[in-house]
Amino acid sequence: MVTPPVQRSGHAIVVGASMAGLLAARVLAETFAQVTVVDRDALPDEPIARRGVPQGRHAHGLLARGREILEELFPGLTEELVSRHGAVAADIQRDAAWINDGHPMRRDFADMLCLVATRPLLEWYVRDRVTALPGVTLRPNTEALGLVAAGNGSGTSPTRRRAGRVNGLRVLASGEETVLAADLVVDATGRSNRGPTWLAELGYEAPTEEKIDPGLVYVSATFERKPDDYDGIAAVVGATLANPRGGVVLAVENDQWMVTLYGMGDEAPTDAQSYVEWAARLPRPDIHQAIAEAPVVEAPRRMRIGPSTWRRYDKLRRFPEGFLVIGDAICALNPAYGQGMTTAAVEALALRDCLARGRRGLAKRFFARAAKIVAIPWSVAVTADLRFPHVQGRRTRAVRFLNWYIARVHRVAARDGAVGKAFLRVANLIDPPQRLFAPAIAAKVLRGH
Repeated sequence: MVTPPVQRSGHAIVVGASMAGLLAARVLAETFAQVTVVDRDALPDEPIARRGVPQGRHAHGLLARGREILEELFPGLTEELVSRHGAVAADIQRDAAWINDGHPMRRDFADMLCLVATRPLLEWYVRDRVTALPGVTLRPNTEALGLVAAGNGSGTSPTRRRAGRVNGLRVLASGEETVLAADLVVDATGRSNRGPTWLAELGYEAPTEEKIDPGLVYVSATFERKPDDYDGIAAVVGATLANPRGGVVLAVENDQWMVTLYGMGDEAPTDAQSYVEWAARLPRPDIHQAIAEAPVVEAPRRMRIGPSTWRRYDKLRRFPEGFLVIGDAICALNPAYGQGMTTAAVEALALRDCLARGRRGLAKRFFARAAKIVAIPWSVAVTADLRFPHVQGRRTRAVRFLNWYIARVHRVAARDGAVGKAFLRVANLIDPPQRLFAPAIAAKVLRGH
């Protein structure tokens, strides 16, 4: 029996042409006749950094699970980015160096393909694929002002009785304010989102927030890359208690190294020579080795990373129909662990599944699914951040035990490729964290060899 095609209907608006917003638009286009993506930026026609994504000039990690999802949503993505645009694909354990707690992970074949590219290239490619879909329209230079809901007009008074269903979005474009009617509005505006404010304007409570601030400052630069600079396509050097500095070097398109260095209370300098010298002070020399003699392409740039924040939309008792939140607008993670884009991709698949059950009660179903998705990378990142004394947060027995256990995992993974693979499968959001406690892995970790 042939399954009948989905009857597409209605209009969905996605606020923000971020990776999360584009992935949301991709799955919405399967069930909505029209999907409009609005963004206040003048979106470039080429893969270059843009104002609305300041983190685009810094290293980004697309985890193995994220690449799998993008390949499912955009068939041929990996091959096209590699063959036509200079991205690099390789095995995540055999071809990259992972230095955790000062221990270099044993190189082995993990059978997990990673894709290394700059954020501007990846976002530009995905945006091009999304806007080519039937019914999808991109509206750049358009600022979202607030939600429109049935029963209270523009929804601008916080003292009015709680509004009903969201049925539109107020926008500002070319100096003119207009209203876009919609059956669904999705907030994908990232860390600095206004979703809680928009809810308050409609008379709803804002979500509670969980926060932790590791106090990171990113400083990133690009260098020319030659084949003999370094043996591998990437090196990830984690900060240690004794040496709270870390960084990543990625072999990206245009034969360049993308380097991001960070410190906790000791940020990298922004002049090129001192930057390279600072890289030599990391817990391992891999990054310095790759760039020591490489010419600078783009000088170091600084970015203060704000606190990790989880907005608990899943705990709200009341929420208007016709409105959703996705990606960093739900949970902005510590970017040092490279989980953001992959988490957004997993949420996009969850949105697809929730839509398959209908649009009524969509927000409640989706936020419940999103909370389960976010809980894993949030726990991983927060637990790791709480190793450092300057990070404020509650260090429960579970947190202390996990940090003790993961420290042993890193030590054993320096000699045992199977333990390293198990860790990477969890870090890449393929396996749940419990897999690190499987009998075969736990026995090796607890024996210490």
